[in-house]
Amino acid sequence: MLCSSSDPLSFCLLPESSAAKEHRDFWYRNWGTMENLLRFILGIFGNITAFALFLSPVITFYNVYKKGSTEEFSGIPYVVTIQNCLLFAWYGLPFITSHNILVTTINGSGAAIEFIYICMFLIFAPPKPRRKILILFIGGMVFFTAVAVISLTALQGNKRKLFVGSIAATFSASVYAAPLSIMRLVVQTKSVEYMPFLLSFCGFLCSASWSLYGILGRDVFVTIPNCIGTLLGVAQLILYFRYKDFSPAKCKEDTSNGNCVDNVMSLPSSKLELTLDEHKSAEEWHNGKKQSEVTLPQPIS
Repeated sequence: MLCSSSDPLSFCLLPESSAAKEHRDFWYRNWGTMENLLRFILGIFGNITAFALFLSPVITFYNVYKKGSTEEFSGIPYVVTIQNCLLFAWYGLPFITSHNILVTTINGSGAAIEFIYICMFLIFAPPKPRRKILILFIGGMVFFTAVAVISLTALQGNKRKLFVGSIAATFSASVYAAPLSIMRLVVQTKSVEYMPFLLSFCGFLCSASWSLYGILGRDVFVTIPNCIGTLLGVAQLILYFRYKDFSPAKCKEDTSNGNCVDNVMSLPSSKLELTLDEHKSAEEWHNGKKQSEVTLPQPIS
C-alpha cells in the first residue's frame, strides 16, 4: 500500500508495512494525550524555574530589613511584575481560557510574593519614593480591576480571551525590553557582574519552557512574549560568555571622601524589569557618583 501525500507521519510513495501502519495509527490515536502530557511537564518545569526567579530578591530585601532603609533601591520593578502576574493569573483561569491553570498557579504565587516585596518597600522606603510606589501600585490595581470587570461583564467566549490575552501579552512583551538596558551596561563596562550567569540561565530556561508550553497549547498570548524572552535570554548568555573573562575594576575612588567603594551590584533576576530609573541609578553608580543597589524580579508568561 502506498501512503498518502497528505499523511504527515508517513513517507509518501514508499510501501507501507502493516507494522508501519500500526505504528502510524498509534501516533494518531495517542498524539493528543502525549502532547498534553509534554505540555503539562513543561508547565511544571516553568513553574519551578519561575518560582526560583521570584524568590531571587529575597537576599536584597533581607539586607533592606537589616539596614532599615531601601536607600537608592527602586521599587518600580515590583509594581511592574505584580501587574504582569495578575494579568496572566487572570488569563489562565478556566472562564477566560481552558487548560491554562498552570499559568494561573505560578503567576498567582508570583503576585503574592511581589506584594510582600512591595509592602516591605513601603515600610522601609523614604517618604518620597514611598508615595511614588504607592501611587503606581494603586494605579496598577485600578487598571487590573477594570480589565477583570470588563472581561466578565461585557465580553464572552473567544472575545473575552482575546481581550485579556492581548493586554497581558502586550504588557509582558513591553517589559521584556528591560534586559536591553542591562545588556547595554554589560557591553559598556565589559563586566558581567551586573548579569549573573545562573540568573540569566534560569531566566532563559523559564522563557523557553513557557514558549514551548504556549506552542503546544496553540496559545499565541503565552507564546509571543516568552519567545521574546527566550531570544533575549540567548543574547544575555552570549554576552556573558563574551565578557566573562574580562576583569572589571574592583573598586573606584570616591572623590568626595577618598574611600574605596566596592564594585558590587545586586541583580537577582534575568529578564524583565530594569526600568529607566534603575538604569540611570546603575550608570550613576558606575560613574562613581553614588552607590546603589538594583534588583530585578521576574515576571512570567
